[in-house]
Amino acid sequence: MADTQQVDAKAERQVTRLARRIGSFSQAHGGAEGQVAYIGERGARIVLVGEDGGWGDLVAPSYEIAKKAVEKSGITVHEDFDGEFAAKVTTGPYEWSRMAGIQVGGPSNT
Repeated sequence: MADTQQVDAKAERQVTRLARRIGSFSQAHGGAEGQVAYIGERGARIVLVGEDGGWGDLVAPSYEIAKKAVEKSGITVHEDFDGEFAAKVTTGPYEWSRMAGIQVGGPSNT
């Protein structure tokens, strides 16, 4: 029994820590929306998009922890990263050069 309580306490601390970081992002960007994606053994990725178009992401150790964190933070959560939600992202020269890499003369990924 004690092991289960320790695991639950650890997971709850992770949820609280992630929710706090999501809240900070939201506050800094005039509000935020998010999407949670399972990324395999590494856990889940929480993609955040601010009302100002700024974006970022966090990685949670599990999908369940990620879902609880976004629920606790109070942001709007989307099932998919597409449509109007994806259109809110603002990218600048840095993102374009990193995403395109050598194809458009940006820095290589090595």
